[in-house]
Amino acid sequence: MSVTSAEEMFTRELFKRYEVNKKYLIPKTQYYDIIDSIKSAAAGANKRSRNDYYLMSRYDVLLCGDVWKLIKKRNIPDETPLYFVTIEDTFDVIKRAHVSTGHGGRDRMLKEVQKKYANVTTAALELFKSLCEECQKKRKRPMTKGVVVRPILSKDLTSRGQVDLIDMQAMAHRNFKWIMVYQDHFTKFCVLRPLTTKRATEVAMHLLDIFLLFGAPAILQSDNGSEFTSHVITELKAVWPDLTIVHGKPRHPQSQGSVERANGDLKDMLIAWLADNNTQDWTAGIKFVQFQKNSAYHSGIKCSPYSAMFGCEARVGLTSSSLPQEVISRLESETDLLAATENVSPETLLNLRS
Repeated sequence: MSVTSAEEMFTRELFKRYEVNKKYLIPKTQYYDIIDSIKSAAAGANKRSRNDYYLMSRYDVLLCGDVWKLIKKRNIPDETPLYFVTIEDTFDVIKRAHVSTGHGGRDRMLKEVQKKYANVTTAALELFKSLCEECQKKRKRPMTKGVVVRPILSKDLTSRGQVDLIDMQAMAHRNFKWIMVYQDHFTKFCVLRPLTTKRATEVAMHLLDIFLLFGAPAILQSDNGSEFTSHVITELKAVWPDLTIVHGKPRHPQSQGSVERANGDLKDMLIAWLADNNTQDWTAGIKFVQFQKNSAYHSGIKCSPYSAMFGCEARVGLTSSSLPQEVISRLESETDLLAATENVSPETLLNLRS
């Protein structure tokens, strides 16, 4: 199914739902009518009606550059604005969130859109995901039922690290046939590197680069076996004599399924990225997948791995700012940025409480 037909089906379905429940969804014509009504009521041009008071209790309007936007009523003047999106624009808003999370599921997308928008519903997210061709192609993995495995817990950053290899020999690109996955257990922050072989020497050189940037863990673990881990540690100590790391205990065999699912998620994200960008260069794709994985919400730690590691959310330039997308798309210089943001101060909000 083409993007155009998927967007048409999505928008058509939202309009059907709007006819049943008008609480959250807003057609574009109604969107601008609300803005005009609030501006008129705030200016005192006419006596305020009951509907005016209702609109002003729920919405504010904000001038971004030369664009008026409808935002959620703010209790604190300098609170980050949450925009209302029209039915016609909802597809593009969700698509950006879906791609930025590596074709993530409902919960990941919800966390992403809630950073900027006030009225994107979980039902709309589920509808979008049901229309995404790449998501439908994802393989269904068997789930192990009736088995409870005690998870490995870490109390500090870099206390324990996990290194695993993903076999990419069926999709070899140039000389690269493997993906090394290193993850800090405490923050879930991961680093992906392409490998030409699975030899301990090559793995150790990549780990050395990571350790010298973030610090080295006290315990290094791998599901490739304790012998492999010992060889990697030996190679690391040969280059960095002051480094002392011990290898972790082997995982319980039943926990192997969770590792397989984690690696499977990374492969699914990579395959989706390759399809979205119409390329087979997965060595470049893993850099973007790494960012997507680290910046997306993780249910286990109740935040993103990036936030757990650095104490703030990952930014993608002005895309991560509070400016609306149509304003961002027209910015080319710092002068344009200053002109667009000079009206976003709290003082530019209409004084609706008067």
